[in-house]
Amino acid sequence: MLNTLLFDLDGTLLPMDNDHFTKGYFKHLIPRVMHLIDQDKFIKQLWASTEAMVRSDDASRTNEQVFKEDFLGKSGIREEEIWPILVDFYQGEFHQLSHLTSPTPLARKAVETAMEKGYSVVLATNPLFPRAAIEARMKWANIEDLPFELVTTLEEMHFCKPNLSYYKEILQKIGRKPDECMMIGNDGFEDMIAGKLGMQTYLVTDCLIERNLLSDPIHQQGTMENLLEFIKGLPDLKGARVV
Repeated sequence: MLNTLLFDLDGTLLPMDNDHFTKGYFKHLIPRVMHLIDQDKFIKQLWASTEAMVRSDDASRTNEQVFKEDFLGKSGIREEEIWPILVDFYQGEFHQLSHLTSPTPLARKAVETAMEKGYSVVLATNPLFPRAAIEARMKWANIEDLPFELVTTLEEMHFCKPNLSYYKEILQKIGRKPDECMMIGNDGFEDMIAGKLGMQTYLVTDCLIERNLLSDPIHQQGTMENLLEFIKGLPDLKGARVV
């Protein structure tokens, strides 16, 4: 029986245009590191090391460890030179980038409604960012104070979307079976691939990413407004009526 909802963050609970956000993100981050590395080399290596995380299938190393090893090893920068700069950025200036996103009150309402009905909720954001950056985006979405059972972060997770091992790791951490869970997200591949494990899926179409849509059927799809109505219609696991 369905008892757990996994929500994606970027483009789902926090509407955004990925290209717009990425440009603004680099605009603020690059001046912090230009004394250490050329701008173009930094961007190229950041993407390459992010790709190394995405491709990693090593359960013995966290995403943070994979990124550090790849980025530091190939950029030639020492950890003590750049890591404190990145930590300070994510704990400080990054929090000021909310204008690059388009928060909706429907996000909090959807999560609150699920929790009020007795469902466990996981924030299944792609763990490419450190906890400080994820907590900032949770604050922009106005969900930072909600009791998520798990928030997937760079420091804790060992895999990334669309690796099925990412979803398996979530299941292991929360002690659920696939048929007890529904993955809710806006990416037709990275989020909906959870259906291959036997999870139910809901494709949110407001900020739809259609790349490589799977041949597997998507169980539900619609806007955030549709999603909220869908959650309101789910069986009440607490036995109390939610208005």
